[in-house]
Amino acid sequence: MSDLPRKAVTRTVKLAALPLGFAGRATWGLGKRIGGKSAELVARELQQRTADQLFRVLGELKGGAMKLGQALSVFEAALPEEMAGPYRAALTKLQEAAPPMPTRTVHAVLQERLGEEWRELFLEFEDKPSAAASIGQVHRAVWHDGRRVAVKVQYPGAGEALLSDLTQLSRVARMLGPLVPGMDIKPLIAEMRDRVAEELDYGLEAEAQREHAAVFADDPDVVVPDVVHQSDQVLVTEWIDGTPLSEIIATGSAEERDRAGQLLARFLFSGPARTGLLHADPHPGNFRLLPGGDDEADVAGRRLGVLDFGTVDRLPGGLPETIGASLRMALEGDSEAVYELLRKEGFVKETIELDPDAVLEYLLPIIEPAEVDEFTFTRDWIRGQATRLADLRSPAHQLGKQLNLPPSYLLIHRVTLSTIGVLCQLNATVRLRDELESWLPGFLPEDDADPAPVEAHV
Repeated sequence: MSDLPRKAVTRTVKLAALPLGFAGRATWGLGKRIGGKSAELVARELQQRTADQLFRVLGELKGGAMKLGQALSVFEAALPEEMAGPYRAALTKLQEAAPPMPTRTVHAVLQERLGEEWRELFLEFEDKPSAAASIGQVHRAVWHDGRRVAVKVQYPGAGEALLSDLTQLSRVARMLGPLVPGMDIKPLIAEMRDRVAEELDYGLEAEAQREHAAVFADDPDVVVPDVVHQSDQVLVTEWIDGTPLSEIIATGSAEERDRAGQLLARFLFSGPARTGLLHADPHPGNFRLLPGGDDEADVAGRRLGVLDFGTVDRLPGGLPETIGASLRMALEGDSEAVYELLRKEGFVKETIELDPDAVLEYLLPIIEPAEVDEFTFTRDWIRGQATRLADLRSPAHQLGKQLNLPPSYLLIHRVTLSTIGVLCQLNATVRLRDELESWLPGFLPEDDADPAPVEAHV
């Protein structure tokens, strides 16, 4: 069977079995406890068995299942170390790998979408995919004009598989919650469902990528490959070489990790300001660290290659001024001003009254990276934040439950959290404040006009 819908029954059975597997392991764990093993040791064994099953299933299924795995992978750094070990290898594997489509299926899609003579468009075409992801896979090729290109081919029936998987996963979202302490998985899955049509539309992706490629064409730090050709289910773009961020995380030098982290932060904040678009899929598989020039040993000159513009947030005025203004006011210790701005923008509902000083106390540890000239993002730091927000007994958890995330900020919030997760995986030392001062509206005092509310985005 070559396409995803024809496996629908198998897919549903595998996903539906996840909660049963969790329950079975809980019973197994109880038996171990009765047999005399310590609670801590049993919990660790349970986590490892759960991780093995969960991410094996997510990786095999591609579609929405794999997409959720990729989204969760950037939060691996937030897990306690005794839990993180079993997850890390499986999560990293999900970022760049999945079982490939059969060659005959790839050829059938290319023939249908590019025409009977599709091979004449290429001087060379590699049947073996160079990368496989949630809704498509990428093949190396040489375009008829001699350019090296990446050919992205969408899995037949990817849309049905995405919707089916995400519907099934939303039913077991509560059981996935412990994977990322302090994070509610259900809204993440709901948001993915809302964006299925957009991600499947290679026309929209090509438009967003062309806009980025044009704006960053002469940029010394960021490289976006241009679009060469686009049709339904097939997207051809320029090929870029480089080291995937997942490899930099695993084996990169401190200098490489710092450089990658700085450029990732720069792209996060400069992209919306320069293009009016926010790249909304910041997992390590979508970024490469490229040579900067003739001297490959010059880490300071290396550039960030950015791939996959299937999910973007449209922000015509860049990131909302409310973010920059509230961040600056919080750093200045002006709790009343921060509270009023958050209330005005809908982060605090009209029916709720909170102590402005308590809100500021809640925010300050989270915004610590913006307070200093440079900050080292570590797993220990993000674990501390996750623990503080997830602990049912903590004041931060109690206050956080009373805050509201307006729908127009949902994707911005997820992208920011995901990027911070990657920075912590990189263990990167980053001059974040430089990027905020350069690119975030409202962060500098002279930007402090009355911040306009952000509009809902399609």
